[in-house]
Amino acid sequence: MSRMQKKEVEAIVSREHNRRKHTIMSPEEANSGKKTVWTDLEITGTIRNLSSHLWDLTHLTALYLNDNCLTRLPSDVCRLVNLRVLDLSCNKLRSLPAEMGELIYLREVSLNHNHLRVLPYELGKLFQLQMLGLTGNPLNKEFLKIYHEPNGTQKLITYLLDNLQGI
Repeated sequence: MSRMQKKEVEAIVSREHNRRKHTIMSPEEANSGKKTVWTDLEITGTIRNLSSHLWDLTHLTALYLNDNCLTRLPSDVCRLVNLRVLDLSCNKLRSLPAEMGELIYLREVSLNHNHLRVLPYELGKLFQLQMLGLTGNPLNKEFLKIYHEPNGTQKLITYLLDNLQGI
């Protein structure tokens, strides 16, 4: 095995080891009408479209939609009012809905490795945001300059909010 192949295998093993673990309701519980109580949901694969029923899961605090083929995020995402973590990394998103700014409890948003050129100014309303991942997007230079400064996430949120008020 070459050194390159060995590194690739190690990377795969490491990813699998670090994968989030979830407990799913048993078929008996589902058939008995038991309501879901899980707060995290991970949907990864080659998903291109999301079911409209996803937005009914308003109890979710973490939604992982990374590593899919999503080209858009519906504005209904704003119905997930309890979200603290949203991972949309490694998709094909070209834009984000302005309604994301209504998810005021968001603390972590990962948008790494998409096709985003701009961000909605409404993201400036996410005052609790502590981590914003934007690596690997062809964002305009103005956004990137602010983002790469020390305390860039907070500065970018302030910039977006200031410009939202100017619209």
